[in-house]
Amino acid sequence: MNKPLVGACFAVLFLGATAGPATAVGPETSVEPKVKAVDFAGTVALSNCSGAVVRVPGSQSGDPAFVLSNGHCLESGFPAPGEVVVDKPSSRSFTLLNASGGRLGTLKASKIAYATMTDTDMSLYQLTSTYRDIERKYGIKARELNAARPEQGRAITVASGYWKKMYKCGVDGFAYRLKEGSWTWKDSVRYTPACQTIGGTSGSPVIDDVTGKVIAVHNTGNDSGGRCTDNNPCEVDENGKVTVREGINYGQQTYTLVPCVGIGNKIDLGRPGCTLPKPVGGLR
Repeated sequence: MNKPLVGACFAVLFLGATAGPATAVGPETSVEPKVKAVDFAGTVALSNCSGAVVRVPGSQSGDPAFVLSNGHCLESGFPAPGEVVVDKPSSRSFTLLNASGGRLGTLKASKIAYATMTDTDMSLYQLTSTYRDIERKYGIKARELNAARPEQGRAITVASGYWKKMYKCGVDGFAYRLKEGSWTWKDSVRYTPACQTIGGTSGSPVIDDVTGKVIAVHNTGNDSGGRCTDNNPCEVDENGKVTVREGINYGQQTYTLVPCVGIGNKIDLGRPGCTLPKPVGGLR
């Protein structure tokens, strides 16, 4: 994992970009999709990770807002394989950033609405503030989660609120299974090599440069060429073949979260289309 930071962590940031796929406009002409200027607005810094204020397409302005990060960024430590956290009280604080990465203020959690490291690596905090509160006080709108699976070849930005740095690259493809130590994640997004993320970038939103929507939450990378070990995830295909890609980084898709959010931004793992892991013993 691009692990949460315990002490200071320093690395050189390499920036790069890839263009999105061309869109045909006539029999002999094509244009590149217009790439938006992705900024830090709505991203947050945690004590050890990155994150972002997010909404699903059905979220309302009066709903309590969400902050998205990784399951391995929880204040209580890494969830065990098979562990799912739902509606657990939390008073965690988040530093909200403006478009240029400057500090706007502090947001507070009321609970961990959902978190796990099984099949995905995701934490979703419910805040004491509504989306309307945040927009009125800070002029910041939440980033919307894309409701559809991302496409290979899209230009993306991994926006780290912790480091106030952006990593620009593309969606290189998808890992059927991504295995790291005790954890296994499904259908992970693999980045092109330009996104050389580091510790503290965990939990960063992965933003589609054309739509501006969040398609994934960044969580890991193969640091030193190890095979399926901590900080060295490996890809496993449908036939069990293992592939190691040293220096390549990954995120967990977030469209799977959208069907699991009901009225009032309430997590409902029993909703139609919700495939996120449920707590052992059923919903509670």
